[in-house]
Amino acid sequence: MMNTPINRRSLADEVANQIQTYIQSGQYVANQQLPTEPDLMRQYGVGRSTIREAVKMLVNAGLLRVQQGVGTFIEQNPVSNETLHQRLKRAESKDIDEVRQLIEVKIAQKAAINRTQQQLDQIEEFLNQRIQASLDGKTEECIQADINFHLSIAKASGNEILADMYEAFSTRLKSWFLQIYPDTSTFIQTNDLHRSLFLSIKEGNEEKALNDASRILRH
Repeated sequence: MMNTPINRRSLADEVANQIQTYIQSGQYVANQQLPTEPDLMRQYGVGRSTIREAVKMLVNAGLLRVQQGVGTFIEQNPVSNETLHQRLKRAESKDIDEVRQLIEVKIAQKAAINRTQQQLDQIEEFLNQRIQASLDGKTEECIQADINFHLSIAKASGNEILADMYEAFSTRLKSWFLQIYPDTSTFIQTNDLHRSLFLSIKEGNEEKALNDASRILRH
């Protein structure tokens, strides 16, 4: 493994973060022995105390285990200690989008029940931005407005966990959408469906909101 010089700020944190990255990327695998202290000191260009502090952090986080007299090893299931945001960094865009779509149907239904007037105004504002950007052929602006539209619906659902999950998924999608949508033609085709979804939420019609969200996803 090539040497990785690091910034001198928060040395133990930096070393721990880089080792964690190696674990989560699969460069270190379960039950593999971590390099010795002298090897880690050379790799990161830090002292013994820094290495020991970094290892202690990772042991406390459940990523490493120390076997006295033997060495330090990668824990059996380190991925289980990842946060959702950390896990999403490793996920395929198509997998993230699939989960996002499942959530969209439920948040539309919940938003029809729990939305406030202020939230409706926000949803409509992003809808209008989406429509205008699609008609103007501004792909990046249209994609961002589309993401904001659905995210504002998630926040109107009244379920903070659903909203947080949707936001976490959505932050990964913009670059992928830019790859698969070369222009705004698809967005133009679904403008009416998005307008219908907004009206369903505004009218408090949860069944129609659910159906409209499903129609958008099928398209």
